[in-house]
Amino acid sequence: MLQAFLKHVRRFPWVTNVTLYGCLFAGGDLVHQWFSLRDQMDWSQTRNVAVVAFSFHGNFNFFWMRFLERRFPGYSMRMVMKKLFLDQTAAAPLATSVFYTAVSFLEGKEDIFEDWRAKFLNTYKTGLMFWPFMQFLNFALVPLYIRTTFTGCCAFVWATFLCFSRQTGDGTARAALAWMFPPKHEPEEEEVDSKHEVEEAASSKPLQRG
Repeated sequence: MLQAFLKHVRRFPWVTNVTLYGCLFAGGDLVHQWFSLRDQMDWSQTRNVAVVAFSFHGNFNFFWMRFLERRFPGYSMRMVMKKLFLDQTAAAPLATSVFYTAVSFLEGKEDIFEDWRAKFLNTYKTGLMFWPFMQFLNFALVPLYIRTTFTGCCAFVWATFLCFSRQTGDGTARAALAWMFPPKHEPEEEEVDSKHEVEEAASSKPLQRG
């Protein structure tokens, strides 16, 4: 089955890579909503994310990978690092900016740059803790014809983070981890203090003689 899939990708590289990338990216929004424990799925939100993923991110990544390979061909460490540097300094800021502004545009916001201004920098810095490692593996080990699909697999995780950051987060990894692993609620201090006061009062009350 794997060989048949790879053969299909070689035969139809653009359609297969962009389709898989778009589906994986949109799936990240579904995971975000599932983690958020919503009573009802907001399919319009998933639709907007999917439109941006299919129309821009998937296509951009497909042709960007080919541009990098033509400009810096091969798997040598020198070429890999050049591709990685250009990817993180040019493509990553652009992709993040398009996500925030395009989804806001599709939602009909008056100021489509509001989320971008508030969260872009934090999001980009968080991405530097994730994407350089993923793209290093991509450029060093993955054949060109399937690199966009590999990026889509990584983008599945990243899109979950992006959707959270845009809805309720601030673009930081700390906020995302707090959302995924909320701290357990401790007993309120007031209740504990009140209980201690009652116990101390009872123990200090003099014994009455019969």
